[in-house]
Amino acid sequence: MTAGVVVVSGGSRGLGQAIVADLLAADYAVATFSRRDTAFVRECRAADPSASRFLFETVDACHAHAVRAFVARVVAHFGRVDVLINNAGVAVSGVLPLLEADAIHETIALNLEAAVTLAQAGARAMLARGEGGAILNISSIVGARGYRGLSVYSATKAALDGFSRSLARELGSRGIRVNSIAPGFLDTEMSAPLDDRQRRQIIARTPLGRLGNPADVLGTIRFLISPAAAFITGQTITVDGGITC
Repeated sequence: MTAGVVVVSGGSRGLGQAIVADLLAADYAVATFSRRDTAFVRECRAADPSASRFLFETVDACHAHAVRAFVARVVAHFGRVDVLINNAGVAVSGVLPLLEADAIHETIALNLEAAVTLAQAGARAMLARGEGGAILNISSIVGARGYRGLSVYSATKAALDGFSRSLARELGSRGIRVNSIAPGFLDTEMSAPLDDRQRRQIIARTPLGRLGNPADVLGTIRFLISPAAAFITGQTITVDGGITC
């Protein structure tokens, strides 16, 4: 018996990989997808060849029909979806006048449109089962504060927070909670474009004196999807070392 069935988008690397590994260690069954597999995915598959608690497929989150089909296969395989975590995202950096149209479209399509599609499919699965659930959207502090060179990314994260609040009102009467978590600057592939000067500036403005790492976010994620957070919905929880305080 597992702690529940969790769908995580973009679970093959970075923060998504850390989320998947943490949930598996906490006895959840995890279904995840990304555009390609990784050594982490192959290790998880090798450890669970029957896919009793780990299911992975290559899916492009920007293809709505493929996302919906993946959720349907998760329900067929595990029998239900208890938790959905919208983690997949891309941070295309550059000042807006110089950004290519394709980069703008990709950022909006993956960070926002794909998240809405997956939340819709996950909510339908939860509603069909009738036992509630939890949806958690991985946002960012730049959605509220902004950052030079991340205007489009910031727009998608601000929209994701607004989406979470409205969806919480739509689904609350059915026992489905919807929240966002807004990490600060994490030392992952997504922060790789930051140069040394930018890193030093961010660290200097952070009361805890360092960049975050994926492990700093995991406890809050586990709390928000757990019964301990049963009366929390429609919120954006910031985990940023104090940089926005």
